[in-house]
Amino acid sequence: MTDCIRIAMWSGPRNLSTAMMRSFGARADTHVSDEPFYGAYLKETGDPQPMMDAVMASMDCDWHGVARTMTGPCPTGAPIWYQKHMAHHMVGGIAHDDLPGLRHAFLIRDPARVVASYAAKRVSVRPDHLGTDKQVEFFDREADRLGHAPPVIDSADILRDPPAMLQKLCAALGIDWDPAMLRWKAGIHDTDGVWASHWYDAVASSTGFGAPDKPVPALTADEQAVAGACRPGYDYLAQHKIAT
Repeated sequence: MTDCIRIAMWSGPRNLSTAMMRSFGARADTHVSDEPFYGAYLKETGDPQPMMDAVMASMDCDWHGVARTMTGPCPTGAPIWYQKHMAHHMVGGIAHDDLPGLRHAFLIRDPARVVASYAAKRVSVRPDHLGTDKQVEFFDREADRLGHAPPVIDSADILRDPPAMLQKLCAALGIDWDPAMLRWKAGIHDTDGVWASHWYDAVASSTGFGAPDKPVPALTADEQAVAGACRPGYDYLAQHKIAT
């Protein structure tokens, strides 16, 4: 069997990451995985996330075991394997370097928008929850390995023009563009993590990408501080984003 193309998309929470997973999952040639290091992150940190016990019970919580799976054969034998990774989950003994053979890309979003969206689902949010520093770290490591910047794409650009930006992303990843990426079936999907019932209400009711971003809602002083702490990392990555 020909080895598959493995795509590691490093994102933060509330970054359009699940819609992007839906988009790639709509391709007939692609298998998707939903946040495979989530259980390991929860076991390592004890971060009191919703459905924490159910999440850990549903998946492999061993860092090295997950890494072996992600670099092994595609579970379905599909030619492309899209892996949705949360950068802030990577607090254990595995890093970007331990995932050889993957094509690494980075999905970014203005931190003020992330905080506004994330805070609506949580009592509080910390800068490390956004994963921006880890995205920068992994980006720099991958750029050093490649000798050039890996693909970076901004969620706002995708929402402004999904066909154009997804075509450019596919080209940057070295895969063919597929118009099927623009539409998907509504509802919870079999490939979703068990946490979908808490987090995926909006995407579960969707069948495609939503409208362009509206103005950022007002943030509290604490939320502004979180967004401000993450902005330098976002601005750094945004310098390398795929041009509109």
